[in-house]
Amino acid sequence: MSNRYSKRSVIILHDLVMTGLALVAALALRFDDALFDQRLAYWRFSLPFIALAGVIYTVLRLYRSKWRFASVPDLIAIAKASAALALVLLVVDYVVLAQNLFGGYFFGRQAIVIYFILQMAFLGAPRMLFRAWKDGRTRRAVRAADAAPVLLIGRPSEAEGVLRGVETGIVRAMHPVAIISPRASDGGQMLRDVTVRGGIDALTDELDQAEARGEAIRRLILLPSALEQESEPERVMDLARRRALPVVRMQSLDEAAAPSLKPVEIEDLLLRPSHTIDDALVRSFVAGKRCIVTGGGGSIGGEICRRLKHYGASAILILEISELAIHTILEDLGEQAGATTAEGRLVDVRDAQRLKDLMVAFRPDIVFHAAALKHVPYLEQDWEEGIRTNILGSIAVAEAAIAAKAACMVMISTDKAIQPVSMLGSTKRFAEIATEAFDRDSKGTRLVSVRFGNVLGSNGSVVPKFKAQIARGGPITVTHPDMIRYFMTVREACDLVLTAGSHGAAQSRASRPASVYVLKMGQPVKIVDLARRMITLSGLQPDVDVAIQFTGVRPGERLHEILFDDDETLVETGLDGVMAAQTIAVKQQQITKWVEALKRAMTAGDMAAANAILMKAVPDYKPGGQNGV
Repeated sequence: MSNRYSKRSVIILHDLVMTGLALVAALALRFDDALFDQRLAYWRFSLPFIALAGVIYTVLRLYRSKWRFASVPDLIAIAKASAALALVLLVVDYVVLAQNLFGGYFFGRQAIVIYFILQMAFLGAPRMLFRAWKDGRTRRAVRAADAAPVLLIGRPSEAEGVLRGVETGIVRAMHPVAIISPRASDGGQMLRDVTVRGGIDALTDELDQAEARGEAIRRLILLPSALEQESEPERVMDLARRRALPVVRMQSLDEAAAPSLKPVEIEDLLLRPSHTIDDALVRSFVAGKRCIVTGGGGSIGGEICRRLKHYGASAILILEISELAIHTILEDLGEQAGATTAEGRLVDVRDAQRLKDLMVAFRPDIVFHAAALKHVPYLEQDWEEGIRTNILGSIAVAEAAIAAKAACMVMISTDKAIQPVSMLGSTKRFAEIATEAFDRDSKGTRLVSVRFGNVLGSNGSVVPKFKAQIARGGPITVTHPDMIRYFMTVREACDLVLTAGSHGAAQSRASRPASVYVLKMGQPVKIVDLARRMITLSGLQPDVDVAIQFTGVRPGERLHEILFDDDETLVETGLDGVMAAQTIAVKQQQITKWVEALKRAMTAGDMAAANAILMKAVPDYKPGGQNGV
């Protein structure tokens, strides 16, 4: 017999013996010697009851969980089993024994209530005591192994998960000495024998006390809530620098089977997700689905792939023009827990026939179109490439998704598409209009666009650029002191893209649904303020250690971004962080005429003619970059 089954047999034997003991103990507590001896003479009648108890314990899955991890759900199952057995005793006592065999009540209500309480205690107490013993032994082993004394900084609800991880051995090589909660009201609590101190002001005091006890803190661990602005992460980082203490962040315990520690990046401290994602909604949209992601090796496309695997997609096909990008994202997905299969294929989204062949063969449920050219100055220079990729490529993806009978296609757009002043904005706005036309004419596939602004840490974004400039000692280059942009994290943007896609896929065409979704980007950020804060977070002083230079607005840029066009009708989605808009419909035939005209302009190398066509399709497009908008 294997070790696993021998342990289970011992547990089953324990529970059955405890059932018999609870029965006898209940009678002993209820009746005096004579009445107890009289009832004990009928002990054979307890054997069928104990056998029934074994069946009930099995049905309620008492043996599916290990005693090592006994918790509230196990106690609830024990309470249900005890209640069921007490009910059996009540029925047997009142219906069978009292009227037919014993001539009176064998147990009586008081004895049955006593039995119910004892049964729960006899089954639950050994489990919880075993868990407490194992947890204590693990804590002692951690300290004996010279684990690093650390402070956990964040809310107790997050710290509790880390402490459980330490007790169970999932989190190793650390000994949490105290928890520093950003909320002063949390102070004075104890959590799994660890003191909770309230307020960031308590950090210095706790460091001093730990050193006085001979337990000097060797590392600060930031939990997710410690990275929020109200938690004053900059103060924590500054104190850590002055004390020469390493600072790391811990991923949420629900994000990975084995939580990992990672260095704190500037991006972690600039912005935190501000919207609550409806996990159940997104999971119902993604789980078990076959998904295609174009541009799946980029920063946005790659994160969409990761989130698809997190939410349980059955298969992901990554379409990319870069073999290095495919290799990198497939390596990342391979390290992520989950049963999702992933494969990559080299394809240019402008190759309509190959794109169609790949999609039809894969038979996707959902298509995410993230492939695009997005850098304003380069598209002003190489405008033909912007039209080929952002317009013709998007149309090719939409046609392929419809041919493959996908249930939904989600195109990633940009806030620069509204009242555009650049080739990037105008081509993405054209793609939105074309997507809406396909959506209106398609009988099966829903096609929607999701529009949002800048993403922290994405390829080519301002944050990596500023980090590199700070590392070189400066200067940081900012185009204009009044330049303002919206920002969000990559994770938040991609979760909201999935949320918007789930809403779009569920909408009926009969109600003239919105075809453009817009992510709520929060408060816009002045770029020069972002630069100054990044310098400060790096432990340096703006304009002293690192200079800031203004280089002038580039062609196609403007000072402020806009999320909605004047002719768009806003639609309430009921989703946190997601808005929607109904656009002015353009017929498919007109889209085709404009596309043919754009192809002729590209063949002739005539940018003026291309801009003239784009201005017809997007009436508020003003080429040349009216930067004061």
